[in-house]
Amino acid sequence: MIATAQKHRPTDIRLHQKSRILEVIFDNGAEFRLPCEFLRVHSPSAEVQGHGAGQETLQVGKERVNIKEIEPVGAYAVKLHFDDGHNTGLFSWEYLYHIGQNQEAMWQAYLQRLAEAGHQRVAPAGEA
Repeated sequence: MIATAQKHRPTDIRLHQKSRILEVIFDNGAEFRLPCEFLRVHSPSAEVQGHGAGQETLQVGKERVNIKEIEPVGAYAVKLHFDDGHNTGLFSWEYLYHIGQNQEAMWQAYLQRLAEAGHQRVAPAGEA
């Protein structure tokens, strides 16, 4: 479970559109480079996460998704507008910090779910 208290606040958020990376630097010095695809498939929206445990919807075909706009939401979150039209998830500072800290494990779990569902991720050209 993600804590609701705002323990970590970003000091800088930079979108690198060419490489499709959102760079987030927090006030404690933590720095995360979060691929747009990773953010899209882990969006905190109900469309992706569902309304409860076990209701998640596997996101497929998001290898080339990019962020076209970052919209501040109060002093606690951003709304990411993806170029596939998705824009309903609010990425709180705590959620961004959580997924940044757990990026590798979350990515591997996503790849495993894709494989179990019979989908194969097609990496964009130039990506390892």
